[in-house]
Amino acid sequence: MAATAQDASAPLRGPDKKDEDRDEDTEYSPFFGIEKGAVLQEARIFNESHINARQCQQVITKLLYLLCQGETFSKKEASEVFFSVTKLFQNRDANLRRMVYLVIKDVCPSADEVIIITSSLMKDMNSKTDLYRSNAIRVLCSITDTQLLAQIERYLKQAVVDKSAVVASAVLVSAFHLVSHSTEIVKRWTNEIQEAVQSKHSMVQFHAVALLHALRANDRLAVSKLVSSLVKGSVRSTLAQVLLVRYVAQVIQESGPRQPGETGSFYDFLESCLRHKNDMVTVEAARAICNMKDVTTRELTPAVTVLQLMLSSSKPVIRFAAVRTLNKVAMSHPMAVTNCNIDMESLISDQNRSIATLAITTLLKTGNESSVDRLLKQIGTFMTDIADEFKIVVVEAIRSLCLKFPQKYRALMNFLSGVLREDGGFEYKKAIVDSILILIREIPDAKESGLAHLCEFIEDCEFTYLSTQVLHLLGMEGPRTKEPAKYIRYIYNRVILENATVRAAAVSSLAQFGALVEDLRPRIQVLLKRALHDNDDEVRDRATLYLSQLEGGASGEGAVQPQWDVPSKNLEASLRAYLQNGAQQAFDLGSVAREVPESPGHAKKQAKEAKKGRDAGLPAAAARAPKASEYADQLKKVPQFAEYGQLFKSSEPVQLTEEETEYNIVVIKHVFPNHTVLQFQCTNTVQEQVLEDVSVSVDLSDAEGFEEEAVLPLARMVYGEVGHSYVALARPEGATLVGKLTNVLKFTVKEIDPTTGEEEEEGYSDEYTLEDLEVGASDYVKQVGVPDFRSAWEEMDESTELADSYGLGHRDSMQEAVEAVIAILGMQICEGTDAVAPNARSHSALLSGIFIGDATSLVRLKFGIEASTREVAMHVTVRSDTLDVSELVHQIIQDA
Repeated sequence: MAATAQDASAPLRGPDKKDEDRDEDTEYSPFFGIEKGAVLQEARIFNESHINARQCQQVITKLLYLLCQGETFSKKEASEVFFSVTKLFQNRDANLRRMVYLVIKDVCPSADEVIIITSSLMKDMNSKTDLYRSNAIRVLCSITDTQLLAQIERYLKQAVVDKSAVVASAVLVSAFHLVSHSTEIVKRWTNEIQEAVQSKHSMVQFHAVALLHALRANDRLAVSKLVSSLVKGSVRSTLAQVLLVRYVAQVIQESGPRQPGETGSFYDFLESCLRHKNDMVTVEAARAICNMKDVTTRELTPAVTVLQLMLSSSKPVIRFAAVRTLNKVAMSHPMAVTNCNIDMESLISDQNRSIATLAITTLLKTGNESSVDRLLKQIGTFMTDIADEFKIVVVEAIRSLCLKFPQKYRALMNFLSGVLREDGGFEYKKAIVDSILILIREIPDAKESGLAHLCEFIEDCEFTYLSTQVLHLLGMEGPRTKEPAKYIRYIYNRVILENATVRAAAVSSLAQFGALVEDLRPRIQVLLKRALHDNDDEVRDRATLYLSQLEGGASGEGAVQPQWDVPSKNLEASLRAYLQNGAQQAFDLGSVAREVPESPGHAKKQAKEAKKGRDAGLPAAAARAPKASEYADQLKKVPQFAEYGQLFKSSEPVQLTEEETEYNIVVIKHVFPNHTVLQFQCTNTVQEQVLEDVSVSVDLSDAEGFEEEAVLPLARMVYGEVGHSYVALARPEGATLVGKLTNVLKFTVKEIDPTTGEEEEEGYSDEYTLEDLEVGASDYVKQVGVPDFRSAWEEMDESTELADSYGLGHRDSMQEAVEAVIAILGMQICEGTDAVAPNARSHSALLSGIFIGDATSLVRLKFGIEASTREVAMHVTVRSDTLDVSELVHQIIQDA
């Protein structure tokens, strides 16, 4: 009796119950309430002289159910069941025999008991009934050890090439499981397995291919040879063909970088599979091509064309597979998918909501500026019909589209605010709020409308977390808007109507307005006085504190909510030391260290992540942004650099040592108006040494114009801890100096006694040569986008315009040339113009940035490629706030 229900705790109704008494929505289990003891009692029927086959099948089913539910049998119970079941071999009922095979495998007899059943199984293995033979092989291979397996190896080898597909598949699958512990035995069957690969039975061929690969899985060269032979052979089975496509994709993935324009036989095989008559093989081949590393647009085109045809398939699963693959391609090669947009638009109304969601998100990634409004109308009718998890995917795609086309922020922000007012769960609402917050931060023009939408949202928000998040944002950004007074009503409503947590956040937000907007301060004080009588102590305490600060004349940034720059770990350690020393005098907060000791290998991890970002083809800002801010915060804590003025830019970390060396040094370049500060992050990886007076000597002979102004050494460099040494270089005001810096690490070494752990009193001076550091012109430019490039270009003074043409030499593709120039200039891509259309002969790119001295620069790049020679030419037009900056942009290109 097979279990067809999923709820094992539901009672089994009697057949005499009336239909109207049944709950139609409830499923019932025939195994409800069964107990191990009762089933073991029932198992005694196996010992009766006259066997009732049907009743025995029911008892075995119950035993198997208990085992699958995790019920454990004692050794005695398992032995009794096993010996009882072996007597059922005398019965000729085929269905009962199949159940016997199953229970023998699951009861797991001991090595002594296996011998008892081996003779019966070997008899079945030589039976004329294929069903008996295949099942006997499966059971024998699962319960026998290596020694007994060697005795029946001859029978198993013969079964591999058996004429019966059932028997051959059974032994191949069993061998697949044996590979993990009896690899050498299975390897001796290689000739038979290779013969099975040529079988006319598709399932046998499938299992044989999988087994051959499993035997060579740990040898990359052997796998490559196997795949090469199978590609040239005749694998007719559809399932085997799918496996082969996956193995080919694996070999391509693990192989080294390809030469430009090189495809190879493996790619040719994948391309040939795109023309296979079976959809399963075609989809797998298309996915393999799309997932290839360093895949070019030319290589993608055949796969995308096939997937485009599948979008109109009558089978939902084929449409789903095609649109999901195209969705992934759109993340890395959006222009390659553009030709499929018309077909995908028809899928927005697909009955399968998963297909519709993927179609929408793909269109949002590949659509152009003119199609945004049309897409939003189509999405609006579609959002109410899908689950929250699909809505989140759509929201994230809309956020990416808005960052790609900033000038469309009004339409996209209105759409987000519209769906924000609809019903939905916390994760869905949080995704929308987070998207709006990102748009406010990245697109300055969107701040006013974004804050207005969020104010309306918190009027009827049921989630405390989101309300406090929005209130915090209003406190930070609201006072800096043109009309800060209009936000006070929304914030104070929360003090009256919400729970204590939200009320406390609203009080803090009001205090920010009072500190930053002098005209509103008297009104804010009145509102805070009303909060003094709140029934929650946290709200009362905040209102009392802020009211006292405002009445005392507190104003400006950080007046009511100063930034706490003391790490809690350091404060705790200092307080503990203060208490242990007797607390003879008042505790000095200034004695607490501001830097938190970093974990060993942290600097190495930072450099790796930055390199990973560059290798992945991410923009420089995306690879370094999270880390640059951290280093900038560390620099603010160094008082010697306070007089240098506003920090303009911090570069991404640069590794100056090999990863395996004894000292790990990473450098970050901080650019100020008249100075460049080099922050050397130092990690000692030698456990037997302590370094003192650690500094970096910088040779400026190849960097004219720089002057060394200050060197701040690291006092002590202990094993596993991270410290910082600084070198400040002076520059003429506004100068963009470039050059190569030669660096030498200098320090005093003190050895540590490995037995006592104490360091020597006397040390010796030593030095370590580091890699050279390049200071380039791109270090003086920040990536800052403009919402409307055309308007910004027209507003620039035409007298600062400079244009020139350059030859970029031989390039494999237009995309490569565009990416190279963008990397050299280090400026921000505008309006998604970094993506080049497939097979394009010309392309235009728009860049913007701010150079040192707060000078904005806009660049128009026009590329052209000669089809025969692959030579690329480029025309550059620059407009800037000053003519000097325009000349600097051209100088950067010429020097590159």
